[in-house]
Amino acid sequence: MDWWLSLSLFIGSLVFMFATGFPVAFCFLLLTLFGAVFVWGGEAGLHQYILNMFSSVSKFSLLPIPMFVFLGELLFQAGIGSKMLDVLDKWFGRFPGRLSLLTVGGSTTFSALSGSTLATTAMMGSLMLPDMLRRGYKKPMSIGPIVGGGGLAMIIPPSAIAVFLASVGDISVGKLLIAGIIPGLIMASFYSGYVMIRCLIQPDLAPAYDVAPMATREKIVATVKYVLPAGLIVIMILGFIFAGIATPTESAATGVLGAIIIAACYGKLTWRVVKKSLEGALKITVMSFMIVAGAKTFSQILVFTGATRGLTELALNLPVPPIVTVIGMQLIVILMGCFLDVFGIIMMTLPIYLPVIISLGYDPVWYGLLMLINIQMALSTPPFGILLFIIKGVAPPDVTMVDIYKACFPFLLCDTASMSLCLVFPSIVLWLPNMM
Repeated sequence: MDWWLSLSLFIGSLVFMFATGFPVAFCFLLLTLFGAVFVWGGEAGLHQYILNMFSSVSKFSLLPIPMFVFLGELLFQAGIGSKMLDVLDKWFGRFPGRLSLLTVGGSTTFSALSGSTLATTAMMGSLMLPDMLRRGYKKPMSIGPIVGGGGLAMIIPPSAIAVFLASVGDISVGKLLIAGIIPGLIMASFYSGYVMIRCLIQPDLAPAYDVAPMATREKIVATVKYVLPAGLIVIMILGFIFAGIATPTESAATGVLGAIIIAACYGKLTWRVVKKSLEGALKITVMSFMIVAGAKTFSQILVFTGATRGLTELALNLPVPPIVTVIGMQLIVILMGCFLDVFGIIMMTLPIYLPVIISLGYDPVWYGLLMLINIQMALSTPPFGILLFIIKGVAPPDVTMVDIYKACFPFLLCDTASMSLCLVFPSIVLWLPNMM
């Protein structure tokens, strides 16, 4: 069978199973199971399939996923994020779009702690959206910053999705995590700049309101009490990875220990908080590991059928500059983001794209970060971006999906500008990882 026919058969089967509403994890497990039997041949294929599943999920590099997710769930369930927001709110004064800026700043801060886009978006939506709408903020300036800021948790480390992507693509986990720092901050700056400029042009989008004065000394004390401990967790995770003191797995465990200590000091470490945090972390971890279990077999089947080699040769022989090929890949991922979830996009594209990227001479860490930005955009891309539905779940009944789509569009443009910068200037992504 020709390589392009094999590739079309596998991708078409995946799309069909996704369209039926079958869970992504089971789609990949079933497809790789059939592939192992029919491509590799009966019992021998099944034996290899089992070996691949075991070797895929027994990687030490996968351990940060449950750690990072549990860290985010613990901070979310303990309500520590709300205390941080209260303190940050005192420092913003009377900036244009004050609450929208607070949302972006709070999302950036919590993203550096949680590693979960869902937890960050849910927390910011629950805390900020009712208050912004009550104070007369229009929907574009209240919904948009929440969705845009919530997606930063995928870029700014610690990111569970970054660990998943690095494991599937056999990319350095530590370097990919560190690579997200500067691009994530650039994205947050673009969000803030858009909010301030739009609010200066259209003040009615974010009406000003009186703020109770607070002495600078009180602000500093509150910052030390509620923000500094969270900052120490970030230092414990990122600082240890960057300095080479600890692996990403060890740093993640250290971060969880720090979160437990902070929650206990605030009197929030109750049995209910621990139980809810463990439940949330367990659900996401099991789903992630089930997908990873089929990842190695999926890649090997593509190699066995000649699809990987054929696609690589096709890309190398195209009469266009290599950067055009990379841009085309990103456009396909954005299109897929309109209909598929994060794990589906990674599993359908990365095993096919990464050999091409390496053959073109590009750094896999750089491309992995581009993929993360692209997938972050997919989370807020109509019609099926998961963050859009999370906002719909916490928003008042009069907020429609059309309102949410319109509010997210300018922030998607900010994401596109950020990704374009990283595409044109790879040093934005690679400067910090190369210093490790």
